[in-house]
Amino acid sequence: MKPMPSSLIFIVEDDRDVARTMELALQSFSFTTQCCRNGAELMRRLRTQTPDLCIIDLGLPDMDGMNVMQHVRSISDCGILIVSGRTHVSDRVMGLELGADDYMVKPFEARELVARIRSILRRRQIPDLSSRQPKPPVAEFSGWHFNPANNTLKAPDGMEQVLSTAEADLLRIFLANPNRILQREQLLGNREQAPTDRSIDARVSRLRRKLDCEGQNKEIIKTVYGAGYLFLSSVLWQTGTEPDPKS
Repeated sequence: MKPMPSSLIFIVEDDRDVARTMELALQSFSFTTQCCRNGAELMRRLRTQTPDLCIIDLGLPDMDGMNVMQHVRSISDCGILIVSGRTHVSDRVMGLELGADDYMVKPFEARELVARIRSILRRRQIPDLSSRQPKPPVAEFSGWHFNPANNTLKAPDGMEQVLSTAEADLLRIFLANPNRILQREQLLGNREQAPTDRSIDARVSRLRRKLDCEGQNKEIIKTVYGAGYLFLSSVLWQTGTEPDPKS
């Protein structure tokens, strides 16, 4: 697979050796990189530049990495990859809950770093085919409406919210496979992950909360213990065609 040479990557890492290792690995695959030694330097750069992805270390000297990540997410739709020496599951879950696209624990192989970044950028890449292809259909299920063109989710009461890329990708898989048990591996799509990694459960939990209607007790995403997850709703695509299942 060819790299994405136009992608600009910000590396937010105070350890010069680690930052240099990541920088050399990414540059060898034709990525453009810029290093920030702390959160304040990143904030300054974001005023004038828009990266395609930020690699953020949680252990920054001046700011908590989680707060830095939240600030980036509030002003930019760029990809976010957390790298950290924190191995506790709660840190991983919190990072994903707050909007990170992926989480890597130090130390890691350079080729895995490149693969994770490619995966994030690939999910965020918008094909330049709008003039030749019809607009994606809008899905209707249990009173909800989801527009894949802009990742907008409209509740039965009319309230709208924009899903993150990871949440929208997950919902697309559920919508393409209604009333069918899906294993965690199927929900990961093309993303490689260790069998003990439970980050997909955190993503399902976030999506489940987005689909929670106050005052309604209807569970749309059901956990099937020992098997996976089940999307309990019929799905109507307003154009009358459904996408191919991603199973």
